Amino acid sequence: MTDTTQTGVERGLEKRLPTPEEINSAAHAATAIAVAMDADKNLKVSGQNGDPVHIAPAVGHLIIDLLGHVASGNMVTLVPVGTMLTTQEAADILNVSRPHLTKLLKNGEIEFEKVGKHRRVPLRALTAYRDRKRQEREEALDELARLGQVFDFV
Repeated sequence: MTDTTQTGVERGLEKRLPTPEEINSAAHAATAIAVAMDADKNLKVSGQNGDPVHIAPAVGHLIIDLLGHVASGNMVTLVPVGTMLTTQEAADILNVSRPHLTKLLKNGEIEFEKVGKHRRVPLRALTAYRDRKRQEREEALDELARLGQVFDFV
């Protein structure tokens, strides 16, 4: 059973786009939090008893980034770094099919672990693969740009 509000809208933004009201709310909240951060970049909020609670700058910026994604109309999922993903979850993150991801796993391009008959992909291995591929694309584009300049002078 999913957790719903009185309007019937599912609470989690990991499986749906934010509503216009949620987008507007996130934009205003991100701005308010950014303004509320003091000169030391600490965020101060009131705790249960009204006592001030100081939120570290890194956590405050993470909250602002999260709200920024929602304000941009994106679905959002928080995934702890040590998370083990199913092949479908990993494929979704890379925006590829599950069979293609399975091929990458079999070819040793992405590290994985077997859990019974199933494969689990560490999030760190998936992000390492994505970063490697991004770097390879950037290097290839730089080389194409360099070659284009060489041929311009011929």
